[in-house]
Amino acid sequence: MKFVDSAKIQVSSGHGGAGCVSFRREKYVPKGGPDGGDGGRGGDVIIQAISQKDTLLRFHFNQHFKAGNGEPGRGKRQTGAGGADIVLKVPPGTLVIDADTGETIRDLKERGQSFTVCEGGRGGQGNARFVSSTNRSPRLSQPGEAGVEKRLILELALLADAGLVGYPNVGKSTLISKLSAAKPKIADYPFTTLVPNLGVVAAGEDHSFVIADLPGLIDGASNGAGLGHRFLKHLSRCEALVHVLDPTRMDFERPDKDLVAIKKELKAYDPVLMKKPSLVAIGKMDLPEGPQALAAFKKAKPRTRVLAFSSFTSEGLEELRWAIWKIVASGKAS
Repeated sequence: MKFVDSAKIQVSSGHGGAGCVSFRREKYVPKGGPDGGDGGRGGDVIIQAISQKDTLLRFHFNQHFKAGNGEPGRGKRQTGAGGADIVLKVPPGTLVIDADTGETIRDLKERGQSFTVCEGGRGGQGNARFVSSTNRSPRLSQPGEAGVEKRLILELALLADAGLVGYPNVGKSTLISKLSAAKPKIADYPFTTLVPNLGVVAAGEDHSFVIADLPGLIDGASNGAGLGHRFLKHLSRCEALVHVLDPTRMDFERPDKDLVAIKKELKAYDPVLMKKPSLVAIGKMDLPEGPQALAAFKKAKPRTRVLAFSSFTSEGLEELRWAIWKIVASGKAS
């Protein structure tokens, strides 16, 4: 299924039904009096997070949603039927934003969360409601209240425990395919990963965590370059970050150059990202540049813990698995 993480829609709640003007007319009740019923209430627009949904794709094909209108009141004090509610089902992790003001209305983080984004209009009162000591036969009723219309932006930010961060083509997709059962597209060119991939990683028999392979970061991403904000917004939901470095592109005189550049982009986008638990992992240890890069990085950053791994030979993957689990657990505890 195609992954779609943003959609703009228009929603409208139902109008309330009009109140009824009616008088009781029966053969043996010559002065039955007014008996017009109230109009029914308009339907609400409800947004609900459902775990079976993992994309906003349906909202690209259908962008207009309207709840049912309330029915008019009837004689014999009968209230009109209420309009049908409409429930829009979205994936957990969806932000509901007012398209006109940019204000975040609700953040649906949890499965089963729901809220009413547009309430239906109230039904109008029938003439039976307007009887008074001075007016025994009112011919007055109320129209139904109009529904509410809103333009919304739905944005899906993935709910992952750990996010793999790094430049394009550094081996993030291969790594997630080795740590989990995820099967991302893997090829030797930048931007193979155009949409996020999620994988569940088992850590022993009792623990597991969700890891996200996100589109590669490039310089200027905080300003929208490349996949820019579409990439960075997913990191805000991760409990921990894993910086993946590629030894084949490392400057041995400045081995932390890529790491510094990546952290600069994260800080420019949202300083909160810098406070998340993180670790550094250098891959491709099966290549000659791997051990050289590891030694250079340790010499330049002796106080920074760095893990080495090879997705090709599986070297270091078990240690990396448990290290990620530990920083995820520390992020959840903080």
